[in-house]
Amino acid sequence: MDDLENGLNNKYGKSLHFNDPKFKVQLNESLKNYSAEYFKLKTNNKFLNVNFVGYEEDHESVNVYLESEKVDSPKKVEAAVSFLYNLFDDQMNIVHIIVNGDRRSEKLTYPNRYLFQQF
Repeated sequence: MDDLENGLNNKYGKSLHFNDPKFKVQLNESLKNYSAEYFKLKTNNKFLNVNFVGYEEDHESVNVYLESEKVDSPKKVEAAVSFLYNLFDDQMNIVHIIVNGDRRSEKLTYPNRYLFQQF
């Protein structure tokens, strides 16, 4: 949580704080923009539109929820994830991809930013 807070503040030149309701709207906007830059999703060799759904504070971490445009029965999903890689060389991201109720999870640690899942 602290790392993401620092990363957003550094990137956008702001002073935002998790665990403070008065920053909720600004955090939503900042996370939406940040996610668009540092999370890409592709299937069938086509980049997908990814929508920011929201975030949830979970003790000392932050869960960011993203949803792609609808794709009928994708066989392979590719993701590029580099949240906070520009600030920390020990960063870890846990990515859950759900297709038709089938959830696949993977942990990406710096410098690995690419994830491939077959469905």
